Amino acid sequence: MSKTKILTRTILLVSFVSLFTDIASEMLYPIMPVYLRSIGFSVLLIGILEGVAEATAGLSKGYFGNLSDVLQKRVPFVKGGYTLSAISKPLLAIFTFPLWVFFARTLDRLGKGIRTSARDAILSDETTPEHKGKVFGFHRSMDTVGAAIGPVFALIFLYFYPGEYKWLFIIAFFPGIVAIALSFLLKEKKKNPDDVSQDPAKISFFGYFRYWKKASPGFRRLTGGLLAFALFNSSDAFLLLALKNQGMSDTRMIGFYIFYNLVYAMLSYPVGAMADKIGLKTMLITGLVVFSLVYFFFGFATSLMAFGILFFFYAIYAACTEGISKALITNMADKSDTATAIGFYTSFASIFTLLSSSLSGLLWYSIGPKSMFMISGLGVFAVVIYLVLILGKRSTR
Repeated sequence: MSKTKILTRTILLVSFVSLFTDIASEMLYPIMPVYLRSIGFSVLLIGILEGVAEATAGLSKGYFGNLSDVLQKRVPFVKGGYTLSAISKPLLAIFTFPLWVFFARTLDRLGKGIRTSARDAILSDETTPEHKGKVFGFHRSMDTVGAAIGPVFALIFLYFYPGEYKWLFIIAFFPGIVAIALSFLLKEKKKNPDDVSQDPAKISFFGYFRYWKKASPGFRRLTGGLLAFALFNSSDAFLLLALKNQGMSDTRMIGFYIFYNLVYAMLSYPVGAMADKIGLKTMLITGLVVFSLVYFFFGFATSLMAFGILFFFYAIYAACTEGISKALITNMADKSDTATAIGFYTSFASIFTLLSSSLSGLLWYSIGPKSMFMISGLGVFAVVIYLVLILGKRSTR
């Protein structure tokens, strides 16, 4: 199969939609806490807001993934999800009272929950098991290019217009519009109406929990390991906080974040292609080993060079795991359950990461950042040993 056939029109469209959406989202990510503080939010309230928003995204991924499989439709979820996320950006700048901000921020995360499982199912449906690494790697690469462009634009804008945060929320709407327009070029694959095996109205919000019993043993073993990893994988904000702990400026901190995203974007496709050759499981485990080492040494870093090396390897970890884990999951799921399988995993992963970030924050303030990073690194190494033992050498293709 040639490259042009691997990267179909649909895969390219989905990838560009993700790119423009991430430009908008990541334009705001570095300044969101600063903006919220400027309109009167306390650190506690910011934490509650982000917790509610992420929980909304996490729980809804499973429900809407299940609904997508039952209806045997993908495109409406992609269109609706990206549209909600786009219109939430300017809403955050219109009014500043807490309930409105909670509504707008939750709307953004709900959009992510609606679209994620259906989007990944589209990517899976468009390729074969032998090329999943390339496809998911390419999509991850495009998504991450957007994550690098967004903060660069924010830095340039705030250099010329310091403190004008509200305007950034308005400007972020425009790449969102491009993403919406591109999503409307997607076409639904024709499905047999008889494939709709369940009345959509009878699907409960937590109905996707039942997928665990239906799933293959391989899926349960893999997902168990990945969720254990999520318990040790705290928010990237702790890595940025470690930079601030060393007295670095906001500009330099955002610079490291941009550097990480650029390396991540450059590596995602070639790493995905390599994974198709050497095995998705091998690449996933390699990435987790790298994560374990990065976190273990992060607490000891003090120089710019040390942080640069660690962020470089952190990007390698991300390229080896993010798209690869989804490729593995879709290979282990029945084609009719692809979105449910991805939704089940991403839903619980979001909740576990939220728990992990809370525990990491507690460890940070009780025993210090160095110990927090070392505990995470050692915990993930234990997960690696588990995955090596339970996955064995059986093929997942």
